Amino acid sequence: MFPEHFTFHVAEQVNNFVDWLLDSYAPVFDAISTGILTMLLRINEILLMVPWWLYMIIVFVVLFTTTKKLIASLTLAILPLLIGAFGLWALAMESLAVVLTAVIISLLIGIPMGILMAEINSFAVVIRPILDGMQTMPSFVYLIPAMMLFGLGKVPAVLATLIYSLPPVIRLTNMGLRHVPKNIEEAALAYGATKWQLLKEVRIPLAMPSILTGVNQTTMMALAMVVVASMIGARGLGQEVLLSINRIDIGRGFEAGLSVVVMAIVIDRVTQSIAKKWEPPR
Repeated sequence: MFPEHFTFHVAEQVNNFVDWLLDSYAPVFDAISTGILTMLLRINEILLMVPWWLYMIIVFVVLFTTTKKLIASLTLAILPLLIGAFGLWALAMESLAVVLTAVIISLLIGIPMGILMAEINSFAVVIRPILDGMQTMPSFVYLIPAMMLFGLGKVPAVLATLIYSLPPVIRLTNMGLRHVPKNIEEAALAYGATKWQLLKEVRIPLAMPSILTGVNQTTMMALAMVVVASMIGARGLGQEVLLSINRIDIGRGFEAGLSVVVMAIVIDRVTQSIAKKWEPPR
Protein backbone atom coordinates (compact mmCIF):
# COMPACT_ATOMS: atom_id res chain seq x y z
CA MET A 1 0.00 0.00 0.00
CA PHE A 2 1.23 3.47 -0.83
CA PRO A 3 1.53 5.65 2.33
CA GLU A 4 -1.64 7.70 2.64
CA HIS A 5 0.12 10.79 4.00
CA PHE A 6 2.14 11.04 0.76
CA THR A 7 -0.95 11.28 -1.45
CA PHE A 8 -2.22 14.54 -2.88
CA HIS A 9 -4.70 15.59 -5.58
CA VAL A 10 -4.75 18.39 -8.13
CA ALA A 11 -8.28 17.79 -9.40
CA GLU A 12 -9.73 20.77 -7.53
CA GLN A 13 -7.01 23.13 -8.79
CA VAL A 14 -7.52 21.93 -12.38
CA ASN A 15 -11.29 22.40 -12.12
CA ASN A 16 -10.80 25.90 -10.70
CA PHE A 17 -8.36 26.76 -13.50
CA VAL A 18 -10.80 25.57 -16.17
CA ASP A 19 -13.64 27.52 -14.54
CA TRP A 20 -11.43 30.64 -14.51
CA LEU A 21 -10.54 30.16 -18.17
CA LEU A 22 -14.17 29.79 -19.16
CA ASP A 23 -15.25 32.79 -17.07
CA SER A 24 -12.41 35.03 -18.28
CA TYR A 25 -12.12 34.00 -21.92
CA ALA A 26 -15.57 32.68 -22.83
CA PRO A 27 -15.86 35.02 -25.87
CA VAL A 28 -12.50 33.74 -27.20
CA PHE A 29 -13.56 30.10 -26.93
CA ASP A 30 -16.93 30.93 -28.48
CA ALA A 31 -15.19 32.62 -31.42
CA ILE A 32 -12.85 29.63 -31.90
CA SER A 33 -15.78 27.23 -31.69
CA THR A 34 -17.83 29.23 -34.20
CA GLY A 35 -14.94 29.49 -36.64
CA ILE A 36 -14.12 25.78 -36.53
CA LEU A 37 -17.78 24.75 -36.75
CA THR A 38 -18.39 27.04 -39.74
CA MET A 39 -15.35 25.62 -41.51
CA LEU A 40 -16.38 22.03 -40.69
CA LEU A 41 -19.96 22.47 -41.90
CA ARG A 42 -18.81 24.11 -45.13
CA ILE A 43 -16.38 21.27 -45.86
CA ASN A 44 -19.09 18.72 -45.05
CA GLU A 45 -21.53 20.47 -47.43
CA ILE A 46 -18.96 20.46 -50.25
CA LEU A 47 -18.14 16.78 -49.70
CA LEU A 48 -21.83 15.82 -49.82
CA MET A 49 -22.41 17.90 -52.95
CA VAL A 50 -19.80 15.94 -54.93
CA PRO A 51 -21.28 12.78 -56.58
CA TRP A 52 -19.84 9.46 -55.43
CA TRP A 53 -18.62 8.57 -58.92
CA LEU A 54 -16.67 11.84 -59.16
CA TYR A 55 -14.61 10.82 -56.09
CA MET A 56 -13.63 7.63 -57.89
CA ILE A 57 -12.61 9.57 -61.00
CA ILE A 58 -10.55 12.05 -58.94
CA VAL A 59 -8.76 9.23 -57.07
CA PHE A 60 -8.02 7.41 -60.33
CA VAL A 61 -6.74 10.53 -62.13
CA VAL A 62 -4.49 11.58 -59.23
CA LEU A 63 -3.03 8.12 -58.73
CA PHE A 64 -2.55 7.32 -62.42
CA THR A 65 -1.01 10.75 -63.09
CA THR A 66 1.50 10.37 -60.27
CA THR A 67 2.26 6.63 -60.41
CA LYS A 68 1.46 5.60 -64.03
CA LYS A 69 0.14 2.26 -62.66
CA LEU A 70 -3.20 1.51 -64.29
CA ILE A 71 -4.33 -1.57 -62.33
CA ALA A 72 -3.34 -0.19 -58.91
CA SER A 73 -4.97 3.17 -59.64
CA LEU A 74 -8.18 1.51 -60.86
CA THR A 75 -8.32 -0.82 -57.83
CA LEU A 76 -7.92 2.02 -55.35
CA ALA A 77 -10.49 4.13 -57.22
CA ILE A 78 -13.05 1.31 -57.00
CA LEU A 79 -12.47 0.60 -53.29
CA PRO A 80 -14.74 3.45 -52.02
CA LEU A 81 -17.68 1.63 -53.68
CA LEU A 82 -17.64 -0.63 -50.61
CA ILE A 83 -18.51 2.32 -48.37
CA GLY A 84 -21.50 3.25 -50.53
CA ALA A 85 -22.57 -0.39 -50.81
CA PHE A 86 -22.70 -0.63 -47.00
CA GLY A 87 -24.95 2.47 -46.90
CA LEU A 88 -22.32 4.46 -45.01
CA TRP A 89 -21.42 7.10 -47.61
CA ALA A 90 -22.95 10.08 -45.75
CA LEU A 91 -21.33 9.00 -42.47
CA ALA A 92 -17.99 8.57 -44.25
CA MET A 93 -18.26 12.15 -45.54
CA GLU A 94 -18.92 13.35 -41.97
CA SER A 95 -15.78 11.60 -40.78
CA LEU A 96 -13.81 12.91 -43.75
CA ALA A 97 -14.99 16.46 -42.99
CA VAL A 98 -13.68 16.20 -39.42
CA VAL A 99 -10.37 14.77 -40.68
CA LEU A 100 -9.94 17.42 -43.39
CA THR A 101 -10.78 20.26 -40.98
CA ALA A 102 -8.25 18.99 -38.43
CA VAL A 103 -5.60 18.42 -41.12
CA ILE A 104 -6.05 21.87 -42.68
CA ILE A 105 -5.68 23.57 -39.29
CA SER A 106 -2.73 21.28 -38.45
CA LEU A 107 -0.94 22.33 -41.64
CA LEU A 108 -1.65 26.03 -41.05
CA ILE A 109 -0.07 25.71 -37.59
CA GLY A 110 2.46 22.92 -38.15
CA ILE A 111 4.32 24.00 -41.28
CA PRO A 112 5.18 27.50 -39.95
CA MET A 113 6.23 25.94 -36.63
CA GLY A 114 8.44 23.45 -38.46
CA ILE A 115 10.05 26.30 -40.39
CA LEU A 116 10.68 28.19 -37.13
CA MET A 117 12.23 25.07 -35.59
CA ALA A 118 14.59 24.79 -38.56
CA GLU A 119 15.50 28.48 -38.46
CA ILE A 120 15.75 29.08 -34.68
CA ASN A 121 17.60 26.44 -32.65
CA SER A 122 16.41 27.79 -29.29
CA PHE A 123 12.78 27.46 -30.45
CA ALA A 124 13.49 23.86 -31.52
CA VAL A 125 14.94 23.05 -28.09
CA VAL A 126 11.73 24.25 -26.40
CA ILE A 127 9.27 22.66 -28.84
CA ARG A 128 10.94 19.25 -29.23
CA PRO A 129 10.09 17.88 -25.72
CA ILE A 130 6.52 19.20 -26.11
CA LEU A 131 6.20 17.24 -29.37
CA ASP A 132 7.66 14.17 -27.63
CA GLY A 133 4.97 14.44 -24.98
CA MET A 134 2.22 14.94 -27.56
CA GLN A 135 3.28 11.85 -29.50
CA THR A 136 3.61 9.57 -26.48
CA MET A 137 0.34 10.63 -24.83
CA PRO A 138 -2.52 8.09 -25.23
CA SER A 139 -5.06 9.35 -27.76
CA PHE A 140 -7.93 9.25 -25.24
CA VAL A 141 -6.17 11.88 -23.11
CA TYR A 142 -6.67 14.49 -25.85
CA LEU A 143 -10.41 14.27 -25.31
CA ILE A 144 -10.08 15.75 -21.81
CA PRO A 145 -8.88 19.31 -22.61
CA ALA A 146 -11.19 19.48 -25.63
CA MET A 147 -14.19 18.50 -23.52
CA MET A 148 -13.22 20.81 -20.65
CA LEU A 149 -13.09 23.90 -22.84
CA PHE A 150 -15.65 23.13 -25.57
CA GLY A 151 -18.02 20.53 -24.13
CA LEU A 152 -19.37 17.82 -26.44
CA GLY A 153 -19.85 17.97 -30.19
CA LYS A 154 -17.92 18.21 -33.43
CA VAL A 155 -15.71 21.16 -32.41
CA PRO A 156 -13.97 19.40 -29.49
CA ALA A 157 -13.66 16.32 -31.72
CA VAL A 158 -11.82 18.42 -34.32
CA LEU A 159 -9.57 19.96 -31.64
CA ALA A 160 -8.70 16.59 -30.10
CA THR A 161 -7.89 15.26 -33.57
CA LEU A 162 -5.85 18.40 -34.29
CA ILE A 163 -3.70 18.05 -31.17
CA TYR A 164 -3.11 14.34 -31.82
CA SER A 165 -2.19 14.75 -35.50
CA LEU A 166 -0.10 17.95 -35.29
CA PRO A 167 3.42 16.68 -34.34
CA PRO A 168 4.35 14.76 -37.53
CA VAL A 169 4.04 17.73 -39.88
CA ILE A 170 6.07 19.93 -37.51
CA ARG A 171 8.85 17.35 -37.12
CA LEU A 172 9.08 16.43 -40.81
CA THR A 173 9.02 20.05 -41.98
CA ASN A 174 11.87 20.79 -39.57
CA MET A 175 13.77 17.67 -40.65
CA GLY A 176 13.29 18.38 -44.36
CA LEU A 177 14.62 21.93 -44.07
CA ARG A 178 17.60 20.87 -41.95
CA HIS A 179 18.59 18.18 -44.48
CA VAL A 180 18.81 20.53 -47.46
CA PRO A 181 22.41 20.15 -48.74
CA LYS A 182 24.63 22.96 -47.44
CA ASN A 183 26.48 23.32 -50.73
CA ILE A 184 23.21 24.21 -52.49
CA GLU A 185 22.43 26.84 -49.85
CA GLU A 186 25.95 28.28 -50.15
CA ALA A 187 25.62 28.43 -53.94
CA ALA A 188 22.31 30.30 -53.66
CA LEU A 189 23.81 32.78 -51.17
CA ALA A 190 26.82 33.25 -53.44
CA TYR A 191 24.49 34.26 -56.26
CA GLY A 192 23.02 36.95 -54.02
CA ALA A 193 19.92 35.27 -52.59
CA THR A 194 18.52 36.82 -49.44
CA LYS A 195 17.54 34.72 -46.42
CA TRP A 196 13.87 34.92 -47.47
CA GLN A 197 14.65 33.98 -51.08
CA LEU A 198 16.84 31.12 -49.88
CA LEU A 199 13.95 29.78 -47.78
CA LYS A 200 11.23 30.29 -50.39
CA GLU A 201 13.07 29.41 -53.59
CA VAL A 202 15.58 26.78 -52.43
CA ARG A 203 15.01 25.21 -49.03
CA ILE A 204 11.23 24.73 -49.05
CA PRO A 205 11.11 23.25 -52.60
CA LEU A 206 13.94 20.82 -51.76
CA ALA A 207 12.27 19.94 -48.45
CA MET A 208 8.86 19.42 -50.10
CA PRO A 209 9.04 15.57 -50.18
CA SER A 210 9.63 15.54 -46.42
CA ILE A 211 6.89 18.14 -45.83
CA LEU A 212 4.40 16.13 -47.90
CA THR A 213 5.35 13.00 -45.97
CA GLY A 214 4.45 14.98 -42.85
CA VAL A 215 1.09 15.82 -44.46
CA ASN A 216 0.56 12.11 -45.11
CA GLN A 217 1.42 11.14 -41.52
CA THR A 218 -0.75 13.92 -40.08
CA THR A 219 -3.69 12.73 -42.19
CA MET A 220 -3.20 9.12 -41.10
CA MET A 221 -3.09 10.11 -37.43
CA ALA A 222 -6.24 12.20 -37.88
CA LEU A 223 -7.98 9.16 -39.38
CA ALA A 224 -6.81 7.10 -36.41
CA MET A 225 -8.82 9.44 -34.18
CA VAL A 226 -12.11 8.85 -36.06
CA VAL A 227 -13.40 6.25 -33.59
CA VAL A 228 -11.96 7.92 -30.48
CA ALA A 229 -13.33 11.37 -31.40
CA SER A 230 -16.80 9.92 -31.92
CA MET A 231 -16.95 9.41 -28.13
CA ILE A 232 -17.35 13.18 -27.71
CA GLY A 233 -19.70 13.84 -30.60
CA ALA A 234 -17.77 13.52 -33.88
CA ARG A 235 -20.39 11.07 -35.21
CA GLY A 236 -19.58 9.61 -38.62
CA LEU A 237 -18.12 6.13 -39.05
CA GLY A 238 -16.64 6.18 -35.56
CA GLN A 239 -20.12 6.41 -34.07
CA GLU A 240 -21.15 3.32 -36.04
CA VAL A 241 -18.18 1.41 -34.60
CA LEU A 242 -19.04 2.50 -31.05
CA LEU A 243 -22.72 1.61 -31.43
CA SER A 244 -21.84 -1.82 -32.78
CA ILE A 245 -19.53 -2.42 -29.81
CA ASN A 246 -22.22 -1.36 -27.32
CA ARG A 247 -24.83 -3.57 -29.00
CA ILE A 248 -22.38 -6.41 -29.73
CA ASP A 249 -23.38 -6.14 -33.40
CA ILE A 250 -20.31 -7.70 -35.00
CA GLY A 251 -21.51 -7.39 -38.60
CA ARG A 252 -22.34 -3.70 -38.31
CA GLY A 253 -19.01 -3.02 -36.63
CA PHE A 254 -17.17 -4.94 -39.36
CA GLU A 255 -18.79 -2.84 -42.09
CA ALA A 256 -18.01 0.44 -40.34
CA GLY A 257 -14.46 -0.65 -39.49
CA LEU A 258 -13.82 -1.81 -43.05
CA SER A 259 -15.10 1.55 -44.34
CA VAL A 260 -12.56 3.36 -42.11
CA VAL A 261 -9.82 1.07 -43.44
CA VAL A 262 -10.83 1.78 -47.06
CA MET A 263 -10.75 5.54 -46.41
CA ALA A 264 -7.33 5.24 -44.78
CA ILE A 265 -5.85 3.14 -47.61
CA VAL A 266 -7.10 5.43 -50.37
CA ILE A 267 -6.02 8.66 -48.62
CA ASP A 268 -2.64 7.15 -47.70
CA ARG A 269 -1.90 6.06 -51.28
CA VAL A 270 -3.04 9.37 -52.76
CA THR A 271 -0.94 11.49 -50.39
CA GLN A 272 2.07 9.16 -50.76
CA SER A 273 1.90 9.33 -54.55
CA ILE A 274 1.76 13.13 -54.45
CA ALA A 275 4.75 13.20 -52.09
CA LYS A 276 6.78 10.91 -54.37
CA LYS A 277 6.00 13.17 -57.32
CA TRP A 278 7.97 15.94 -55.57
CA GLU A 279 11.07 13.79 -55.02
CA PRO A 280 14.04 15.08 -57.03
CA PRO A 281 15.29 12.77 -59.83
CA ARG A 282 18.15 10.48 -58.88
